[in-house]
Amino acid sequence: MKKTHLFLITVLLCKGVMTFGQPPKNQPLNVIWISVEDMGPILSAYGNQVVKTPNIDRLAAEGVKYTKAYATVGVCAPSRFSIITGMYPARLGAHNMRTGDHNNFKWPENVAHKTHKGVLDKSGKNVPEYEVVTPPYVKPFTEYLRKAGYYCVNDNKCDYQFNAPFTAWDDVYGGGSYKNAPKGAPFFYVKNYYTTHESRIWLRKNKPMTVSPSDVPIPDYYPDLPVVRNDIARKYSNIEAMDKEVGQLLDQLEADGVMNNSIIFFWSDHGGNLLRQKRAVGNSGLHVPLLIRYPNGYRAGETEDRLVSLMDLGPTVMSLLGIEPPDHLDGKAFAGQYTQSPRKFIFGSADRFDESTDMQRSVLDGRFVYIKNFMPELPLIYRNRYREQIPMNKHLIELNEAGKLEGDAAYIFKPTKPVEELYDLLHDPSEVNNLVENPAYAKQRVQLRKQLQNWQRTINDRGFEPESDIIKTFWPNLVQPTTADVVIETKNQLTYLNCKTNGASIAYQRANNMGSKHWLLYSKPIQLNPNEKIRTRAIRIGYKASNITTN
Repeated sequence: MKKTHLFLITVLLCKGVMTFGQPPKNQPLNVIWISVEDMGPILSAYGNQVVKTPNIDRLAAEGVKYTKAYATVGVCAPSRFSIITGMYPARLGAHNMRTGDHNNFKWPENVAHKTHKGVLDKSGKNVPEYEVVTPPYVKPFTEYLRKAGYYCVNDNKCDYQFNAPFTAWDDVYGGGSYKNAPKGAPFFYVKNYYTTHESRIWLRKNKPMTVSPSDVPIPDYYPDLPVVRNDIARKYSNIEAMDKEVGQLLDQLEADGVMNNSIIFFWSDHGGNLLRQKRAVGNSGLHVPLLIRYPNGYRAGETEDRLVSLMDLGPTVMSLLGIEPPDHLDGKAFAGQYTQSPRKFIFGSADRFDESTDMQRSVLDGRFVYIKNFMPELPLIYRNRYREQIPMNKHLIELNEAGKLEGDAAYIFKPTKPVEELYDLLHDPSEVNNLVENPAYAKQRVQLRKQLQNWQRTINDRGFEPESDIIKTFWPNLVQPTTADVVIETKNQLTYLNCKTNGASIAYQRANNMGSKHWLLYSKPIQLNPNEKIRTRAIRIGYKASNITTN
């Protein structure tokens, strides 16, 4: 790591930009992300009286609890696209779930895309597997960290709507550890836990239940049935199991002596994992927990009510480490040296989910939720093979088809949707009392409708385009573009690497690194030893990687 960068971080800490008190001298800050799946803020730290999460409670007690944090989309891949790029998925055509088999990193030689997967877009045309191609200025935010000297490890989920570039991470192969960081180098470490994922409702059905079905609260949009209670209890039990995994990680971090110079983030990629939660564009689908624990007790036990989007996470990490986020980002730093003004609104989107197509947009201000349905002729609860593996989901759909649901439990099964929805979360946290026609809430309806319209115009919302047309803008003639090979030049005893593909990132290997999994990110000319060999290749997001070239 550069001495100047280390000095900058030390000065920032000691001068009080982040006001941590007295940090360990000559130790740069590390950042650790604890990422979990499909979970709203139903934790004891957030007031849930049933689920017991002592390890996550510890993070809340020792850190800052954000009460109004939201995903951009209520499902994995588009949400994680927004996190890694800091950009709205609907702005860049990454809003449909999902574009291909990009859940985990693949080497370029192992990437393949199916031409047919049984999915049609809203115009009835075939949707093949593809990768989103971002504008040339968009990079995974981790590349800015790597450029600043951070060793970046992701263990191990990506799911970015494009295959993770080998330039984005030092280690993304599964089982990686911050312990592998070069001596003296700070690290950015992401640990992903799958235990609370939607699929674990059925995959963990034989695991011990730690929460009794009789104790769980039932949202207003579900009937109180044994199958419903059982699946909610399984969900809560999975959360408690995940909490134990978090505890094991915290114990390891303490044993390794990294807690005192690391900032720890805890967050979920979107809201809940049950029906009318996952994939929903309202509060139930977007509201997430977010905790940040700083070293030395800084802001310990505080609660922060500012509006935060998950795509703010990357810029905030950069800001905390003294790295200025680029201007093009939709994400806004909410802590650190480059903190920006608080958001006034959160915007969400919902489009194609697997084989099911819809288009909804939402805006939230922390109390009210406004939803615009652009395909109101469709039901809210559409058929989706994947989620119907959850017993209660399938059973509720069958009850609805038999006409056996009533009241709030029937609300989410209407055969069509209203064009507009408006909910007051203070009095209606289950979002079942649509206030859009209530004259007492006309002011909120008009204001939020206007904000949503302005946002859609500002980002040039690509949800109006058939997905098949969007793909053609990424891959003309449905052929994935290829990154140009790197050109190696030597001038004045320095080696320069150049790629003519606009927006490409370049990686290289040298010396003992040659032929390994680890690629260094190229950011400046390299001083090679006499007769030293170098291997290099480039990639742009959504493109095929270049060939490997050597000197």
